[in-house]
Amino acid sequence: MAPPEHGDEKRRGDGDLPRPGERAGGAPGAGRLRREVEERSAVPLVWLHQRPRWLAPLVLGALFLAGLAAPGFVGAVCLLLVAVFFVWLAFLTWPSLTGQQKVPRVLMVGVVLVLAVARTLGF
Repeated sequence: MAPPEHGDEKRRGDGDLPRPGERAGGAPGAGRLRREVEERSAVPLVWLHQRPRWLAPLVLGALFLAGLAAPGFVGAVCLLLVAVFFVWLAFLTWPSLTGQQKVPRVLMVGVVLVLAVARTLGF
């Protein structure tokens, strides 16, 4: 038997994704905050999944470059948007990551935040 395609493990027997309010797995023993973030993230994640695969990296790359090129506050806002996106994805995947997989995510967010602070201070 072939392994399930991405997302199939959350499907009900009738082939539909879980309805709003239904719990579709998630992190075992997850707290209220994690459950709420996972539930509220479902729609944006589905929206992202329906877009071309190259769109998110292109937009993030453009925001990152704009953040490095734009002066002061504008650059900092662009970099903060990139950091927020990375934090959101890291938060959603955190329970399934090993320690070695968590380190680069923390470093990446840290570097982007340092760059945002530097832009705010005029560097």
